[in-house]
Amino acid sequence: MAVKRQDAWTTEDDLILAEITLRHIREGGTQLSAFEEVAERLGRTPAACGFRWNSAVRKQYDAAIQIAKSQRQKRSQERVRISSTSSLSHSSVNMSQQSMPRIEFEEYQEGSDPVYSLDHIIRYLRQHKNEMTELKRQQKQLEKELMEREEYLARLQHENQEMKNQLNHVERDYRMVNDDYRMLVQIMDRARKLSILSEEEEEAKSRFRMEANGNLERVDK
Repeated sequence: MAVKRQDAWTTEDDLILAEITLRHIREGGTQLSAFEEVAERLGRTPAACGFRWNSAVRKQYDAAIQIAKSQRQKRSQERVRISSTSSLSHSSVNMSQQSMPRIEFEEYQEGSDPVYSLDHIIRYLRQHKNEMTELKRQQKQLEKELMEREEYLARLQHENQEMKNQLNHVERDYRMVNDDYRMLVQIMDRARKLSILSEEEEEAKSRFRMEANGNLERVDK
C-alpha cells in the first residue's frame, strides 16, 4: 500500500482540487468521485481531499460553484429534451423529470448519485474515519512531545538558577579571601618595616671601640 501524502496543501494543490471538483459538479458527477480523482492525482486520500475542500477551498469558489450548478442544470435539461424527442415511449418519464422541483433536483444531484454504490460511500466514510484517527494519534504524540520539552525546559531553568546561585557564592567567597589576603600582606609589610626599624635602633644604640690591648669596649651613645 502506497504511503499517502500528509504534507501541507500548496496553492497548486488547491487549484487542482477546485478544478476537478467544479468539473464534476458541472458534468453532473458527485463530490465523492471528484475527491477520489483528486486523491489519485495528488497522492492523498479522498478523505483528506474532502476535508480540504469543505474546510478551506469551497468558500473561495462560491460563485464558480453556482455557475457549475447552472451549467449542470442546463446539460440535464438538454439531455431530457433530446431524450424526449428521440423516443415517444419515454415521453412520460421525461415530462416527470422536467416537472421535478428544481431545488429537489439540485440537492439530489449534489448530495448523491444513483449510480454511485453504497460500498463507495462506506469506503469513503471509513477512509475519513481512519484519517481522523491518525490525526488524533499524531495530535496526542505532539502533545506528549510538547509536554516533555516543557518539562526539560523547566529542568534547564532550575539548573541554570542553581548555577547562578553557586556562582554568586563563589564570587562572594573570592572577594572575602581576596580582602583577607590583602590585609595579611599589609600586616606582614608593617611587621617587616617594624623589624627593620628595631634593628637600626639597636645598632644605633650599641657602638664598640678597640682598646690598645685589643679588647672591644662598648661605647654608649
